[in-house]
Amino acid sequence: MTDYEYLSKKIVTYRDLDVYQRSYKASILVMTKILPNLPVSEKYDLTNQLSRSTKTVPRLIAEGFAKKHQKAGFQKYLDDAMAEANETQVGLCHCRDIYSQLIDVKLCEELIREYEIIGKQIFKLEQAWDKFSRDKNKTNNHKP
Repeated sequence: MTDYEYLSKKIVTYRDLDVYQRSYKASILVMTKILPNLPVSEKYDLTNQLSRSTKTVPRLIAEGFAKKHQKAGFQKYLDDAMAEANETQVGLCHCRDIYSQLIDVKLCEELIREYEIIGKQIFKLEQAWDKFSRDKNKTNNHKP
């Protein structure tokens, strides 16, 4: 998919972004299918951290979208969302490798792959939005 194809869909709200939809759905799965199965001893460590990072990804995308007219503002939120997606992956790897007897390992591996895709989508969105913004400014600057 080219940068323009990615942005050719009408994007009116953050909910129109595939990366938002994916990250939101993944966060729901982590919250409802993985975290409840972790031991109580992880409540203030792995459970808490994974809960925060997984919910933060779609929130940062939504918040950043509100600043889409500010290149640096939107980029910073997307960078932070990618960092949280990476952190979520590490947390899921910990769940898989430490608590395989308590959690659905197959689901955990699917979520790890899903967060890899989400990270790539965030990166592509940053690139596409930057190119779209530059091209839009060139077009607007050449209008009579």
